[in-house]
Amino acid sequence: MCLIFLSINNHPNYKLIFAGNRDEFYNRKTAKAQHWEDYEYIVGGRDLEAGGTWLAMTKEGKIGMVTNYRDPKNINPVAPSRGQLVTDFLIGDEPADRYLQKVITNGKRYNGYNLIVGRANELWYHSNYKKGFEKLSQGFYGLSNHLLDTPWPKVLRGKEKMKPVLSQATVDPERLFEVLYDDQIAVDELLPSTGLSLERERALSSMFIKSEGYGSRCSTVIMIDQNDHVVFSERVYDLSNFTYTTETFNFRLG
Repeated sequence: MCLIFLSINNHPNYKLIFAGNRDEFYNRKTAKAQHWEDYEYIVGGRDLEAGGTWLAMTKEGKIGMVTNYRDPKNINPVAPSRGQLVTDFLIGDEPADRYLQKVITNGKRYNGYNLIVGRANELWYHSNYKKGFEKLSQGFYGLSNHLLDTPWPKVLRGKEKMKPVLSQATVDPERLFEVLYDDQIAVDELLPSTGLSLERERALSSMFIKSEGYGSRCSTVIMIDQNDHVVFSERVYDLSNFTYTTETFNFRLG
């Protein structure tokens, strides 16, 4: 993922509401969200080049997601795939905090990342650009390609636009997808400075990215209600004209 919004124990009817966009090179081979052939209890998309995932969850309720930390001056071209950090958590049997303690010992092997793992009402956050890890308390969070809740324009804009959607007793996934499709470019004065050219910072500043060879390839909404019913919905875009197909999985945890 490259843009994540999380409402954790912050709605009377939902333990967790997730909405996010996956940004990636258009030519990178990817499998859409599905039940994995080798681990049928996992639902999510998959990177077919490295085997990891940007976002997935198990039918028992474990969930994991990762975003890149943007630091172009410190990229190791032979670093292991960050998506494997999510896969390893989902297929393992360690609780999230113990798993992250293990990840920390090898975190510098990877290019910059933000990793969130756990269960619907107990999620943990770690970045290899920040010391340690933390349990996320009740609240509404935004994450892009810097640390959690860094006030980048797309994070602030997304949180503001989602507030009225999340204030409804029943949250409509379609309205969350509409917010995620926002392609407004931020004004120059608000752009972060991450080591990219001004032109590139502009192109990457929108919530939904449309640029040459790289952009938002899919959007995902996950809602887990108080009765452990899950709606996992992924919208995959045709990058030639931005039409889309949507696949939705409904299941109960456990």
